[in-house]
Formats: sequence, C-alpha cells, structure tokens
Amino acid sequence: MTGDRLQNHRKPSEMDREEFIAMFGHIYEKSPWIVEQAWDQGLASTEDSPEGLRRTLVTIVEEAGPELQLRLLRAHPDLAGKLGVGDVLTTESRFEQAGAGLDRCTKAEYAQFQSLNQSYTKQFGFPFILAVRGRNRQQVLENFRERIDSGRDDEFAEALRQVHRIAWLRLQEIEYYN
Repeated sequence: MTGDRLQNHRKPSEMDREEFIAMFGHIYEKSPWIVEQAWDQGLASTEDSPEGLRRTLVTIVEEAGPELQLRLLRAHPDLAGKLGVGDVLTTESRFEQAGAGLDRCTKAEYAQFQSLNQSYTKQFGFPFILAVRGRNRQQVLENFRERIDSGRDDEFAEALRQVHRIAWLRLQEIEYYN
C-alpha cells in the first residue's frame, strides 16, 4: 500500500521537507501538520528509526494542546460509516476498516454502528476511534459498547492513544524501515 513509495529514499533526517511530508504525511489521519511540524523543528538521526520518529510525532501531538488534539480526533471517520463513499475515507482507513470486516456488516450490525456513532459523537464531540487492525467487527462493536459509557476526559485520552496506535501501525508498514 504505502511502502512502494519509500524504497530507495534517503533517511528521514536527510530528506527535504516536501519528500518527508510526502512519505510520512499519511501517518496521522488527514493531519499532515504533525509531520510538517516534525520537519520544521529539525530532524536528527534519532528520527531515522521507526521508534525514534514515533516518539517525536507523539510528543508533537501531546504538546499540541486540546484544540489541535480535538481537530486531530475529528479528522477520523466514523467506523463502518461510509466505506467506499467518495473521499470520506483515506486509502489507509478504507484498508484498515475492510480488514476488520466493517465493509461486510449485516444490516443489523450496520444499524448498530450508525446508532453508536451518532450517540458517541453527540456525547463526546468527536468520532469513536479504535485501531481496528487485528480485530473483527464483533470485537470492534464490543469495544464501542464498552467505551461509550466512559467519561469525556478518559475517552479523550483513550481516543488519542488509539490515534497513536493507528499511526504506529502505519509507520511500521513502511518498507523503508524493514
């Protein structure tokens, strides 16, 4: 999926801004500002490893403050919401959700997702976020049902943890590091 575009490239600390953003801008859902800021603050050889780059990107998000963090959370799509509809989902999100079987929901499951998505977004002000890779749709629904009763602060923190997990999984896919 994304690995092909990274083979035979320079180390992240040796890349120019455009090249770095083109390679890593997809790591956080529709939020290239994170990798832009990483490059703008200067990359060292410590960011040439997946773990080093991950730490830098996590720090940027954690220090961004609640307004930008909320914007990051809101950049994520609803689960099983509009799979295959226009440009609603990024290629990565479409692939991840399909991998969990969310593109094969029964009518009843789809209705559950829609109801939970609406309730969750109304309650918390951002979509339900879960790193779905390695899970099936029943596990996703179970996690959704469990988390909808959380407090807002706890759920905000959990959503950010899930965002970082998604970014880490995407970063690990990059063949450049393998």
